[in-house]
Amino acid sequence: MSGVRWGACPVHNPGMLIHPQIDPVALQLGPLAIHWYGLTYLAAFGLFFWLGVRRLGHAPFKHLQQWQNRDVEDILFLGVLGVILGGRVGYCLFYKPAYYLSNPLEIFAIWQGGMSFHGGLLGVMLAMVWFARTRERPFLQVMDFVAPCVPTGLAAGRVGNFINGELWGRVADPSLPWGMVFRGAGDLPRHP
Repeated sequence: MSGVRWGACPVHNPGMLIHPQIDPVALQLGPLAIHWYGLTYLAAFGLFFWLGVRRLGHAPFKHLQQWQNRDVEDILFLGVLGVILGGRVGYCLFYKPAYYLSNPLEIFAIWQGGMSFHGGLLGVMLAMVWFARTRERPFLQVMDFVAPCVPTGLAAGRVGNFINGELWGRVADPSLPWGMVFRGAGDLPRHP
């Protein structure tokens, strides 16, 4: 990569990483399409549950008798609702409010894509407030339980973003070994 100048077209550099353009559909069964991105969401929720159940065996939750497996199940259910509803509503409000005001039924067309991280975060926060109030638990205790279980799910979601070739980073120096050219992002390498 030493012969490539900054700003040069990396297509001429045989060592440059090119996004593999993976088919976003993992499995097609007639009209039913299972997308990799959906599978990464499923992995995220599974990892949350697995970590949450294990978290019950560690302090301080091990010594708090009101925390049980059912709580992890309920938090996961509410969290899924918060991620999906909040992510979709956030996308509609933050990115295309005029379009969705003109076409309100399109809000429900989640199969067409369109989720926002910040909308999902707000949705989960509201779900955790509801959980804390209905279970009469301190909100910060609920968030203390949830926080370590979230990063693996976020990582799974980023894998889905990578498969879809979206959310690429800034332009990267071509000499960096991880610089990658993404379709739709021009000819310059970017941070994945």
